[in-house]
Amino acid sequence: MNKKIIDHFEKKDKVIFSVLKKVGPIKKIKPDSQKNYFSRLCREIIHQQLAGTICNVIFSRFKELFSSKKITPRKLLKIPHSKLRKAGLSNAKAKYVKNLAKSIVNKELNFNNFKNLSDEEITEKLCRVKGIGKWTSEMFLMFIIGRKDVFSHGDLGLRKAIKKLYKFKKEPTRKQIESIVNKWRPYRTYGCLILWASVDGK
Repeated sequence: MNKKIIDHFEKKDKVIFSVLKKVGPIKKIKPDSQKNYFSRLCREIIHQQLAGTICNVIFSRFKELFSSKKITPRKLLKIPHSKLRKAGLSNAKAKYVKNLAKSIVNKELNFNNFKNLSDEEITEKLCRVKGIGKWTSEMFLMFIIGRKDVFSHGDLGLRKAIKKLYKFKKEPTRKQIESIVNKWRPYRTYGCLILWASVDGK
């Protein structure tokens, strides 16, 4: 995170800036290569409603199912459902990663030109795949495409952090959350990283 972004938070939101000083440096957001989009999306599907440590274990087992540990749509379609289940994927998630693989092999989903599309256009394309919803699309935008101005209202960790840091007695409404995070524009993704770091105790 560069000085320009730090100065922005200091000017726009004293609460999140004070948290940033406590959690320390936040890594710069960098886009991944298009060749990794499929494997990264599989990981995000596996990550749904799971803690990061559990997700890492399951994804590591998932990766072992591929020759040379290279995850590709065609290779995934050849792996039996039972082997995906044995690796730790739930019945639904095993189907979801196969849905993603099929959509790419059948050319229903094409990653070409994704970097030039808007957040809304990317989300619309991804959400056509059964098993990919808004949260997974937002994680894709943040961590794989490298978009700097994304906030996930569906992320429980972010909502909990805002409730605690901004001293809400009850679960904050979407409108209340937006009144806070809109001040972070155009760096809402960095705001999310700060919130997650505060939850993780970093």
